[in-house]
Amino acid sequence: MIEWREAGVVRAARWRSPGGAPAPRRVLVADDTLAADVAYRHACEGTALIWRGDFQNARQLLQALGRRIDRKVRAGDKAGGKAFVAFPEAFHRKRMAQAQRVRILGMLLIPFDAGGVIPLRRAPDVRQACGEAYGNCDEAHLISLRELLGLIGAHEWRRRGVSIPALGERIYPHYGVFSPVRGEYVDLVNEASLPVAAINGLAFDIGTGTGVLTAVLARRGVRRVVATDQDERALVCARDNIERLGLNNSVELIKADLFPPGRAPLIVCNPPWVPGKPSSALEYAVYDPDNRMLRGFLAGLAAHLEAEGEGWLILSDLAEHLKLRSRETLQEWIGNAGLKVLDRHDTRPTHARATDPDDPLHAARAAEITSLWRLVCGG
Repeated sequence: MIEWREAGVVRAARWRSPGGAPAPRRVLVADDTLAADVAYRHACEGTALIWRGDFQNARQLLQALGRRIDRKVRAGDKAGGKAFVAFPEAFHRKRMAQAQRVRILGMLLIPFDAGGVIPLRRAPDVRQACGEAYGNCDEAHLISLRELLGLIGAHEWRRRGVSIPALGERIYPHYGVFSPVRGEYVDLVNEASLPVAAINGLAFDIGTGTGVLTAVLARRGVRRVVATDQDERALVCARDNIERLGLNNSVELIKADLFPPGRAPLIVCNPPWVPGKPSSALEYAVYDPDNRMLRGFLAGLAAHLEAEGEGWLILSDLAEHLKLRSRETLQEWIGNAGLKVLDRHDTRPTHARATDPDDPLHAARAAEITSLWRLVCGG
């Protein structure tokens, strides 16, 4: 609960942050008369601004704050001569800069009345978007405008869906579940030869997310796919997509940390590809603290594979180019788990950041390869 004084009256509202940001300790009331430079100073000092002006003006102010952050970054680059910074230090610097940006932009707060209505001029109706993200809106609350815009964007993704050529259908990501916009890993699973025992047989999909790989396997002729995830949001999302695609009879969804009980002739896993600490629920699809999921999958794979079965590890090598994990380390983990590499299929990502020379991680992204490692027992 956040309390503040407004017009001589002490007010209070619940703090909402679907991304897990802590409630600000200091707040001020602000409106259209507040200059962007003053707002920026308050935000940098850790004082949040409860907005009482026009909603669209709040969006413009958020953009103005972003420009001031970018200007400060450019000034720092110029002062330092934009000296070359090697990996992994360049990666850690960027993560720190991103965290600072998120903190500053998160200081502009939007009030909600009970029922999910924003009591501001020209405010949109966001009740459905907020309901999808955090459910009950029966009490007054505050949320950062930055996160609110994220909820609105997620709602549009969920409404429109993401085209998946491998399925000839669309997948509908929910808020907090990573959208399958990087299609190269889906294509790898769609094109690799299935183990004979998996055709009209069984497969496990570990960490299913939206359920896209589960759907691909089912459409390829795997009679039964058992998909796991430890995130309830992901399971709800995957269930929605499986129902939309008419695959209910082929798929079982289980809440589990990695493997379901039993063994299968095919076990597929697309773990987060960068070792690091996530800063939000959504980032768990990208950042894997201490390689926990990757190492857990490899360590448990042999115990869950049937004889002659295959484990498909779909993994980007971005962490190797960032000097966060070596190829030798990955191969050592594979061998120590009693596994060996049967084959590997590679492809290059086509996302925009791979071709952006202004990205401080450009050199790593430009060299990135996503691979499907076919693993079998016998290392």
